[in-house]
Amino acid sequence: MKTEDATNSRKHLADSTYMSGPHSKTEENIMFAVGHVALGYLTGKATSKLLNAKINIPLLFFASIIPDVDFLLGLEHRGPTHSLIVQTIIFIPIFLVYRKQAAPVFASLVQHSLLGDLLAGAGGTQLFWPVTSQWYGTQICVTNILSITLEWIAFLVFIAVLWITKDVKSLFQHQRYNLLLTIPVLTVILPSFLQFPLAVPTALIIPHLILLAILALSIAANLRQILRIRR
Repeated sequence: MKTEDATNSRKHLADSTYMSGPHSKTEENIMFAVGHVALGYLTGKATSKLLNAKINIPLLFFASIIPDVDFLLGLEHRGPTHSLIVQTIIFIPIFLVYRKQAAPVFASLVQHSLLGDLLAGAGGTQLFWPVTSQWYGTQICVTNILSITLEWIAFLVFIAVLWITKDVKSLFQHQRYNLLLTIPVLTVILPSFLQFPLAVPTALIIPHLILLAILALSIAANLRQILRIRR
């Protein structure tokens, strides 16, 4: 009965629904990798300022998009990996060790489900799995043009803050966490360009390519440093 209710709830939310990611159809309301990473960085940055906590930029990027690894795991999109309960449980030991220093990364992680998929995703999200399989969504009707415009704005603000605060420099310094960026690159961003038709709308190809270039250069710079050290 619960399964049937969850299915009916999902269908109700999905009247004008889309599913985001490399294996999904692109319809009206959708937040792509650029939006998730941009909002993840900005929320993590704001949290660090609020709590006076240090931030690790690669970790913010990683956390902002890692819920979409459900594609790689063969799980239903916006299911368990998008659950606030699962995310909180995972972060309990991290908070015990790193305390407030973990807050920016946690903020970057949960915004994916709350800002990107709950508010901007008409398809709904299993926010409280496994307590309930109910799908939660605002059903906000966002036209394709408005959605893309908002994502462009988020991306431009993200680039501006990254440059003004000089956080971009940390991406090209030797950090052990930089290699984590290979996971979102290989599982979410790059596969979006390997589909036909493209999973990314034409209007968002440029910001996605810029994001992909930034992450790829960060990974390459880190690998180069590792090779130098070993020599």
